Amino acid sequence: MRLVGTVGGQADADLSVRYVAASLIFGVFFGGLGGGVAFPTLPRLGPILGISPFVVGIILSANRFTRLVCNAPAGSILDTIGTRRPMIAGFCLQGLAPFGYVLALNAGRLGFDSATVFLAARAVWGIGSAFVFVGAFATITHVTTPENRGRWVGYMRGGQSLGFPAGLVLGGLLADAYGFTVAFVAAGCAGLFAAGVAALVLPDLDPDVDRTGSLREIPAIVRGDPRIASVGAVNFVVRFLFVGVLLSTVVLYAAENGIAIGALSETGVSGVVMALAVLGASVTTVAVGRYSDRLANRALIAVPALGVLGVGFGFLAFVPTLVGALGGVALIGVGVGGTNPPLLAYLGDIAPGGDVGKLGGVYNTFGDLGSTLGPLVALPLVARVGFAVEYLTCVAVVCLAGVLVIGTLLGEEQATTGRSRLTADDD
Repeated sequence: MRLVGTVGGQADADLSVRYVAASLIFGVFFGGLGGGVAFPTLPRLGPILGISPFVVGIILSANRFTRLVCNAPAGSILDTIGTRRPMIAGFCLQGLAPFGYVLALNAGRLGFDSATVFLAARAVWGIGSAFVFVGAFATITHVTTPENRGRWVGYMRGGQSLGFPAGLVLGGLLADAYGFTVAFVAAGCAGLFAAGVAALVLPDLDPDVDRTGSLREIPAIVRGDPRIASVGAVNFVVRFLFVGVLLSTVVLYAAENGIAIGALSETGVSGVVMALAVLGASVTTVAVGRYSDRLANRALIAVPALGVLGVGFGFLAFVPTLVGALGGVALIGVGVGGTNPPLLAYLGDIAPGGDVGKLGGVYNTFGDLGSTLGPLVALPLVARVGFAVEYLTCVAVVCLAGVLVIGTLLGEEQATTGRSRLTADDD
């Protein structure tokens, strides 16, 4: 892909990257609000609207299941027609989804089933987020060089990390103060604002017609370079352990071990713990992404980061106290933030120009698969073997991921096929 038009010199190129990256950070942050705002509101709405807890769980998971199957097709479309139009469409879908929640609140009066409308709205958000997340990676890769890619990938991933918890806070506060409708409308307006910013700022990246191919080519692309599969597998492990295992078991862990903070129940404690983990991940994401630009092989950072991740689960296994829980989840957050951005930037470095979107879709598919399977494995396993054994098993899985990184990504100095996608004059 290439950026349509010319860029006059390195200073202008740097300014262009800043404008594009800022629009993406705004977009992924405000787009995340629409996803996060549903979590503190839909469980409360279930009894009011007559939706069973099981169906509420399906509704909350619908966006992730939808995105899981849309990531790869979204990447192929982005490579085929360029990133601008699909991404703007994705931002619009994310902005419209919360208005679907408003419709669901009044579905009975219109002759519709509330649960079905909620489910459809969450699916729409999932489709939109596939184009936004994959498109953000593709755009950042195309407008940066290997010398500054880690920094901007880190900023972009930091925006992604903070959008969802911001939606949790916004949804809870607005719903309590002004009602559910106001909370949903605010989230929708934030998403449409992001779409407007994207429409003004996102560059028109033309597809590289000599490199684009069909969706059926993705397996061959992955098989052709084992590093691609390795990066995806590590993302699967990290999301499986963080979103799937930790976030789905921490409330049970707090209750089992009598962990309390003041008058907070185990639910409140789990909220504090999750916030600490997300904060640790976000701060580390920004710092590590920038630092990785100084290394000959940015995947080097993944090894100590995975070590920190494993130590965090070890803390939870061996120190089941408030101090152990806070220290453990903080380390896990740092490990997550230190692993994903450099590997995502590494993927951008080695991706052929016409396949960046496809590989971004592959990366997100691995991550969403891990996030989806994690709770399905973690909750039954902890009931059978207990928290200590489950968390020590997580440590073993982290060690395997570290071995995979060392064996496939660190064998020789990183070869980059990436180049500056601004103009040839800026190389």
